Amino acid sequence: MENPDRLLEAYKELWSNRSLSQSAKPVTEQLEEAIKIELKDELTHPRTRKSSLAKYFLAIKRISGSRLKETEKLGLIHQFNLVMDQLLVEDKKRS
Repeated sequence: MENPDRLLEAYKELWSNRSLSQSAKPVTEQLEEAIKIELKDELTHPRTRKSSLAKYFLAIKRISGSRLKETEKLGLIHQFNLVMDQLLVEDKKRS
């Protein structure tokens, strides 16, 4: 697996217009938080938000088509998978 610092940098390369919290949180937590915000489409107006599954598909497509190294792509996809799994479990609990 790619190192967490590099994965966060790779995320920033692909989503360059996203501002990440500059807190004292560990890098893995920062990346997880950024991915969760992306998948929940929280930076979009509520009426125009896409579903988490649609955002997941678009993110995977963006990562796959990028010029990142294969290990970085796989690492980011793995992180998106983990966060998406968490969101699905949260949604299931609410239902």
